[in-house]
Amino acid sequence: MPTVTDLTGPAGPLEALLDEPERLDAAAAPKAAVVFAHPHPQFGGTMHTKVVYRGAKGLARIGCAVFRFNFRGVGQSAGVFDQGEGEKEDFKAALDYMSARYPQSPLWAAGFSFGAWVALEVGAVDDRVSTLIGIAPPVATSISGQKYTFDNTLRTTKPKFFVQGEADEVCPLQGMWGFYGKLEEPKELVVIDGADHLFEGKAQEVGEALEDLLSDGLEP
Repeated sequence: MPTVTDLTGPAGPLEALLDEPERLDAAAAPKAAVVFAHPHPQFGGTMHTKVVYRGAKGLARIGCAVFRFNFRGVGQSAGVFDQGEGEKEDFKAALDYMSARYPQSPLWAAGFSFGAWVALEVGAVDDRVSTLIGIAPPVATSISGQKYTFDNTLRTTKPKFFVQGEADEVCPLQGMWGFYGKLEEPKELVVIDGADHLFEGKAQEVGEALEDLLSDGLEP
């Protein structure tokens, strides 16, 4: 996968990787151009987190180009953690990058945990983004004392896809079901049996779930 060296966010250069699909016709546009956000930077989240890696591979298998990047202050990305607001701006910069690189492909927003909050809330109000993907979003909990609101996500009628662990100790399944029930259609949720918040030992199942969910998609 190529390393991206020309993405600059509001706080400076952002370290990134691009997973491109293998396809017979190299000139064909990808099924979608996906920006995939990682978990909370203050708890070890990076673009190399297993779920992000496996999720990106699953989407690449169905023909998507998937852009993973480190938020500001993570790895080689410039800047410092900004409680989510700056990270939303980083995500917007990544959407700009993928929109320009693949102008003929639909633009999707995806993320895991904290990254799901960023991706869903930014993608819900960006007219370029057609599909939202959230893995274990923090819909009924706080992380490091911060409570996350999903006002944009709750209002949008864009197709929404979710993957959740049955035994998630950080973002409990019961809270996810309550949130899911309030969402506008179209929407779909897959629950992975026995999976905790980090999907330990089950990260590959996350990639497979995304592959199954997004192969055909939902009609808005």
